[in-house]
Amino acid sequence: MNYRFVHNNFNVFDLEKSLKFYEEALGLKISKSKEAEDGSYKIVYLTDGQSAHLLELTWLRDWKHPYQLGDNEFHLALETDDYEKSHQKHKEMGCICYENPAMGIYFISDPDDYWIEIVPKR
Repeated sequence: MNYRFVHNNFNVFDLEKSLKFYEEALGLKISKSKEAEDGSYKIVYLTDGQSAHLLELTWLRDWKHPYQLGDNEFHLALETDDYEKSHQKHKEMGCICYENPAMGIYFISDPDDYWIEIVPKR
């Protein structure tokens, strides 16, 4: 029996704000989406256009407050082929939430405060 990663899910409070962030910050594009007939939820899958792995954003109509992420000890990681340019862009966007220069990595946070690790291509 074999398994492969398909997607990760983040529940988001403001879907349009999140879609704009992921496209601007990371160049992710909508791969596919679906919406409940009664409008109670929307699910949007984002792709990097290179790997098979998707980021699923789920919006729930009846959710009335921002998500509480606890200690936020989980994250996604994306590799960039231009670390310095990426760092500058995210610095200008004001979304860098943690840096570890000794490891050569940094993290950005999305509108719901999910963390995304940015690593250089090695």
